[in-house]
Amino acid sequence: MKLSILTATFNRSSYLKKLYESIKENLKYNIIPEWIIVDDGSTDDTKKIVDGFINENIIEIKYKYQENSGKMAAINEAVKIATGDLIVDCDSDDYFTKNGFEIIEKNASKILEKNLYYGMVFLKKEEDGTFSGKEFPKYEYETTMFDLYFKEDIGGEKIIVYNSNIRKKFHHELEHNEKFITEARMYHKMDDKYKLLAINEAVEQGSYIADGYTKNIQKTYLKNPYGYYMYFKEILEKNMKGVLFSKRLYAIKHYILFGYLTNNKYNSKIIKDKLNKLFYGLLYLPGIYKSKKYKNSK
Repeated sequence: MKLSILTATFNRSSYLKKLYESIKENLKYNIIPEWIIVDDGSTDDTKKIVDGFINENIIEIKYKYQENSGKMAAINEAVKIATGDLIVDCDSDDYFTKNGFEIIEKNASKILEKNLYYGMVFLKKEEDGTFSGKEFPKYEYETTMFDLYFKEDIGGEKIIVYNSNIRKKFHHELEHNEKFITEARMYHKMDDKYKLLAINEAVEQGSYIADGYTKNIQKTYLKNPYGYYMYFKEILEKNMKGVLFSKRLYAIKHYILFGYLTNNKYNSKIIKDKLNKLFYGLLYLPGIYKSKKYKNSK
């Protein structure tokens, strides 16, 4: 069984060694790794470091350089050249747990034998060994990424190991030449056609670093408002039955915010859910006021 590991990297050469060592440590399991590194315009010694790994000739490594276009464009390129049965993203500042491949291997047949599931979703550990966000309520069950966050309230970073045949049908959609969009936009489109298996074990580990997208979410919002506008618009077009009250408010507030930031005309007709329409009407004017303050403060 072959696993394609996708890593988009930008000036993170000092982190790659730890990820490389974690892949080598997992070679004792019955998985053949293919590490695809897309260098998103690095100006450090990333290529030199990766060439060193390649020269060791221990694992298959594919290195591709692109002009700086952002993480999502880099992952889109990596997916195109992936040849594994399974695909997993692993950021350059993350690494695999000591038995990560073993956990993937023992569960892989559940998503490969039938094309019912687009992948398995696993937990992620922080550097200190604690789990990122909430654990799943049981060891294994069928769900979607939308349901996990909006209905089950299971936050924190999670790791998806994809059925490659299905993953290759999808890509990260970027708007107006922006460089970033949340992965969840693609997840929700996969959710519409397939399910996920949630498995209550961790396969990757690592913590957010100071200059990453997530640590700088406000800056990320302002640099990529069109993608986020589409993301929240698509959420409000969904059937919201079972969505938690707090998540409804979260989606509506952000739809108003990004509509303001992108000068998009507000369109309540896209909101199918009656309760959401009510909240939208109540929050619209306060939301515009707060959006103006937000934009001016940043």
